[in-house]
Amino acid sequence: MKKKINIAIDGPAAAGKSTISRRVAQRMAYIYIDTGAMYRAVTLHAIRNGRGVIDQLDDLDIRFGTDGTSIYLNGEDVSADIRTQEVTNNVSEISSLAEVRRYLVSMQQKIAEDKGVVMDGRDIGTTVLPEAELKVYMKASPEIRAKRRLKEEKERGTDIDLATLTDQIIRRDDLDMNREISPLIKAHDAVLLDTSHMSIPEVEEKIIRMAEDLLRED
Repeated sequence: MKKKINIAIDGPAAAGKSTISRRVAQRMAYIYIDTGAMYRAVTLHAIRNGRGVIDQLDDLDIRFGTDGTSIYLNGEDVSADIRTQEVTNNVSEISSLAEVRRYLVSMQQKIAEDKGVVMDGRDIGTTVLPEAELKVYMKASPEIRAKRRLKEEKERGTDIDLATLTDQIIRRDDLDMNREISPLIKAHDAVLLDTSHMSIPEVEEKIIRMAEDLLRED
């Protein structure tokens, strides 16, 4: 059987984790798991139905489409709905709830049991997959991340300015890094990768090379 490893990619909002993780998974024929989308799906569910639904997460069905990008909430494709500003503004708070993290972390760990997974998020290398063979912590300045996010929002037709996005990202960083449960921190054995001045192909290639080096080891 061909050897496989798990790859954990962490970092703050808009660091490019999802784009890179998806590309790395595709190159390596691995499964890509966007944990941020899972937390956004729970947040959307809470917005629609009230915070009380957090106590009934076992009844929630979250699945990814076969394309690796679509996400379904109780059978509904919510891929676009989870990217709204309302969800973005509330996801850090919902993600910090102990019951939400327990539920989703358990689901994520089960998916990764057979190896061959690229998973990105805030606490993958520290909490979800602490035994992952390759851990990467991606970072970039808030200003650069805001410019990247602005491009995405413009493509979605969202009317928002760079200053507002920069403020939102700084606030999100503060919430993620200072939450009580599984805060955003770099795992002690993670490779720090500053993507501020790197292109997407450059970041992808660097992670692929690190993964291939590990796979060549006995």
